[in-house]
Amino acid sequence: MKRVVVLDYGSGNIRSAVRMLERIGANVELTADPKLVAAADGLFVPGVGNFHACMAGLEAAGGRRLIDDRLAAGAPVLGVCVGMQVMFDGSSEPSTSPQPGLGRWPGQVERLAAPVVPHMGWSRVEPPVTTTLFAGVEGERFYFVHSFAASAQLGEGREATYAAHGERFVAAIEDGVLAATQFHPEKSGDAGAHLLTNWLRSL
Repeated sequence: MKRVVVLDYGSGNIRSAVRMLERIGANVELTADPKLVAAADGLFVPGVGNFHACMAGLEAAGGRRLIDDRLAAGAPVLGVCVGMQVMFDGSSEPSTSPQPGLGRWPGQVERLAAPVVPHMGWSRVEPPVTTTLFAGVEGERFYFVHSFAASAQLGEGREATYAAHGERFVAAIEDGVLAATQFHPEKSGDAGAHLLTNWLRSL
């Protein structure tokens, strides 16, 4: 049984993430304890709401160091929704206390150029043919709730999955031991469970 830590830093989708990971057979702990984070097979970084508020919560919980240390050690990390966005350099989302992102990937997260924002509901994604994360669910729909997204060119070695809402945006990234999804796999039914199972098997 794989041990997964859901990083506890005050983000709003924590309980649904824990329930889904337990449903697919993971041994799940909700914590920001450095020893438990370092020892886990996988680290799940959730995120809901404002980019800058999430970054402030991450910084307060020591999340930057925890994520950096795991990636330096070659230990898997999965970011979800704003947990994906914080992996970029920053965001144009309004805030009275702007925060820089973690800088794992270049570029800024920008507001979607769409007639209706937020993008809320089920959308198909376009994974690369070499995907591991989406193996078996390449043609499925996943559940999105967001107003901001990345459209950056990610560079060699980083595999991007795309979706569209008014414009084409990055829906997921596979970059060695660091992976992330803009949608919520924990709220995406059987397709999300299958994707998270793929991630568990890769740990």
